[in-house]
Amino acid sequence: MRFLNSLFYYGILIPISHLPYPLLYTLSDGLYFIMFKVIGYRRTVVLQNIANSFPDKSKQEQLQIASDFYRHFCDLIVESLKVFSISKKEVDQRVKVINPEFIDRFYHKGQNVIMAGGHFNNWELFAMAIDGGIKHKAVALYKPLTSIFFDQKMRDSRGKYGLEMVSIKKTEEEFKRKDAPLRAIIFGVDQSPGNPKSSYWATFLNQDTAMLFGTEKYAKEYNFPVLYARINKVKRGHYTIEFVDAIEEPTQTAYGEITKRVNRLLEKDIIQQPEYWLWTHKRWKHTRPVDLVQES
Repeated sequence: MRFLNSLFYYGILIPISHLPYPLLYTLSDGLYFIMFKVIGYRRTVVLQNIANSFPDKSKQEQLQIASDFYRHFCDLIVESLKVFSISKKEVDQRVKVINPEFIDRFYHKGQNVIMAGGHFNNWELFAMAIDGGIKHKAVALYKPLTSIFFDQKMRDSRGKYGLEMVSIKKTEEEFKRKDAPLRAIIFGVDQSPGNPKSSYWATFLNQDTAMLFGTEKYAKEYNFPVLYARINKVKRGHYTIEFVDAIEEPTQTAYGEITKRVNRLLEKDIIQQPEYWLWTHKRWKHTRPVDLVQES
């Protein structure tokens, strides 16, 4: 299996990664036609998610969102392949933190922070650029891939310009570190939780939604301010990172406040530009347990 993975990686992915951007986007245009028009990759999931999230839009409007999403999604695929070979100079040209002073003020006060965001726009290029754009050491919590080979390649590509990758299995250990530099620990807030009973439940995109509670849990337990990071798409292959909100005293917040606040910020971004969110994800595969008692 390792041989086949290595053959696929070095024989296909790396050569594609070295293609110039015009050719990559020509490939993306072809992928769009195949994935959306021909095979309909997860088309049922995408259309159902969009219909449930935007019930007031017409079927034609929902279909247009789906079409625009698949165009962006195919761009995301080829841009993600590019990260295997992209240079630091290219990263700096294509992704810029537009208000680093927003987060740097916490660094000057000697505070670690949590950076919250979602699968909106290009999170792979975000991973490549974020450590070089802020004073904190950027740390991303992630779920290891089942393939050891591709897990290592993913870690190598995301981390080659400073980002530190930490398995979610070591989250508690990461927060307890005493000898580490000041860190910005990155949480994705829009995955579907594994256990609906330990989730926070609230309305998100017009649907009863199980929300990951880790951001709030660790922010309160270790008193890390929480910042919401937005990824804006300027044009094909060019993005900005913008910090738009901060919860500076997490221990003073009510139960659920942090979770709802960061999810509402993501929801606002999705409503404004729905084509840039990851609609292929089965976000609403859980239903609220009938016996769940949730604090208020």
